[in-house]
Amino acid sequence: MKVLVLGSGAKDHAVAWWFSKSKQIEDLYMAPASPATRDFAKGINNIDITNGEQVLKACRDNSIDFVFIGTEAPLMTGVVDILNENGISTFGTPTKAMKLEADKKFAKDFARRNGVNTPDYRIFTDMQSIQSFLDENPGRTFVIKPNDISPSRIMARSADKAVLLAFAEKLIKKSPVVLETFAEGIPLTISLFVDENGGTLMLPICSEYTKSEHGDKGLATGGMGAVCPVPMDYGKLSTLYNQIINPTMDGLRNEGLIYKGIITFSVVSLNGDYKLVDYHVRFNDPAAQTIIPLIKNDVVDIMNAMKKNCLSAVTLQTTGDSAVSVVIASDGYPVKPRIGLRLRSVAEPYFSFFSADSTRFFFGAVKTGEDSGLYTSGGRVATAVACGENIIEANKKVYGAINAVTFKGAWHREDIGNKFFDSVSSAV
Repeated sequence: MKVLVLGSGAKDHAVAWWFSKSKQIEDLYMAPASPATRDFAKGINNIDITNGEQVLKACRDNSIDFVFIGTEAPLMTGVVDILNENGISTFGTPTKAMKLEADKKFAKDFARRNGVNTPDYRIFTDMQSIQSFLDENPGRTFVIKPNDISPSRIMARSADKAVLLAFAEKLIKKSPVVLETFAEGIPLTISLFVDENGGTLMLPICSEYTKSEHGDKGLATGGMGAVCPVPMDYGKLSTLYNQIINPTMDGLRNEGLIYKGIITFSVVSLNGDYKLVDYHVRFNDPAAQTIIPLIKNDVVDIMNAMKKNCLSAVTLQTTGDSAVSVVIASDGYPVKPRIGLRLRSVAEPYFSFFSADSTRFFFGAVKTGEDSGLYTSGGRVATAVACGENIIEANKKVYGAINAVTFKGAWHREDIGNKFFDSVSSAV
């Protein structure tokens, strides 16, 4: 099988690495080319990955059998539809189902009419209505976010009316805004492979850290780290299925939105109760980087089962380990990250494969300079991932290796996984 992975982020690096381990792969391609995957994937640089016709031509030129699309840009422009219409198998969400993420009003209404447990919400198109609503609800904590797709999890949470209004004013110039009741609890990322028969395969459950500062304070980011699997009472999974997953899958089937790919649920868990915060119709980052190293299945076997609509027959096999990931960001992220900063030498065991201590880096916002060195090209530069017998061991390993990737102004959170070291995890 010849496979093309579209995307240049750290999660795309992780996906390509997963494919590279399969014995069923004849050739593996990345578009655009990534310096991080040069040892195991061929790069395609001369195409716009959001242009379906260009991607189709690249597939024909390179005899590609299967295209994996886990990043939002080509999904939004209907690349999946064009490839499928021309006989090329894909992993990815077609246009008909993109509104689950790209239109939060649709997603919230979909959840509500299908009985999915989700916080109360309102959609606003003007500032006066928002102000009136907040005046009527003083002191309550709300989350405000744009109605359209926001790959960097653009949002604000506050009980301060002035903060919410200031943030809304920025957003409403481009999109209606969603104001929802803040759901307190432990954030969970539920990643579910799906097929057109409604078959599912749940991946290990993550908890992602999305704020920029220690203790979940600061600005919202695209994700600064994750732990996987979450320590929890897995006997409570039936509640999660009943409140979130089953009604969602029923809704997708009943409304003709079912597809071959992944649906990611951003969920909050508190005292055995689960609330859906958002749907994503792609892999989350850094959840993908944290999950993939724990899976023992050959990814091609999973993709073939999805292609044949028999995904429910697949049994997920995992290493039994825990993983902790920590994102290394550029100075100024998430507001205005510095680019063009040269990375210092990266030890080869960390760069291409897992090192002897089960630690590695997946690279995102990097590019090759004229001197063949690596330079920052955006905010989240790399994700360090370590595996261990438990979260404590994985945490120790990942922070022990984090300085293998350094550059001027590099920073990361120091507390990824800490909240799961004590009894707080029993609330999940």
